[in-house]
Amino acid sequence: QDIRRRIKSVTSTKQITSAMNMVATSRLRHAKEAAQSNRPYAEKVMKTVQEVAANAAADAKDPLLEKHPEGKKLLFVVTSDKGLAGAYSSNACKEAISLAESTEDTDLVVVGRKGISHFRARGYHIVDEFAGISDRPSYEDARRIAAKLVSLYKSGDYREITMVYTKFINSITCTPQSAKLLPFEAEKGGEDGVHVEYIYEPDAPTVLGFLLPQYIYTTVYAALLQSAASELSSRMNAMSNATDNAEDLIEKMNLHYNKVRQAGITTELNEIVAGAEGLK
Repeated sequence: QDIRRRIKSVTSTKQITSAMNMVATSRLRHAKEAAQSNRPYAEKVMKTVQEVAANAAADAKDPLLEKHPEGKKLLFVVTSDKGLAGAYSSNACKEAISLAESTEDTDLVVVGRKGISHFRARGYHIVDEFAGISDRPSYEDARRIAAKLVSLYKSGDYREITMVYTKFINSITCTPQSAKLLPFEAEKGGEDGVHVEYIYEPDAPTVLGFLLPQYIYTTVYAALLQSAASELSSRMNAMSNATDNAEDLIEKMNLHYNKVRQAGITTELNEIVAGAEGLK
């Protein structure tokens, strides 16, 4: 009876993990398409802003270009709201902790309940937190988060803002990534060294002042989309592995159950035979 109860329990768990696997698989397709379709736009925006910043660097006085050598370090970390996604959130948290200089010199802005509880338990100061958006981020969510980051940097309290997210490579592989968000540093020319000339109206510094916040919004949104696809991919793989493990465990317990049942039958037969022999 104990073995049968265990088999029933594992079977119930297998049904849950199988259902979660199917849900994650279904949602992953949409998240993957969103992340992949956004990537070329985000890369083009970055390249364009780099070119404009390179042309306007001498005249631009934008606060997002200013450096604050005396400020603290701020990490923007994207994790998940829910568990059962393998090592997705813990890998992002480890990447962030490796970048943090100390709990006193590093503040955080965290997306996802898993990251919030992780850093809070370790004594880090969380400036702001965003929950309930990790697996379905919208552009408005990205604007809200990016506006907060821009506001924090403009306050002058932080010398650098670094973003930590998980890059979606394929359905099997997702890797934690870090990228410096602010202060923005202009780099003239792309990888091939080719410099693109633009005509500015009214002038390059004014155009740059409009483009820089848009660049931050786009970069944060791209990171949220990449992380959402990575989270669903990790959950799909974790639930698939859990379902397979449950099937293996059920098979082993069924074999053990049959062995125990057969041993009980054999014992009873031996007792009947011994009793019959004793009556002769």
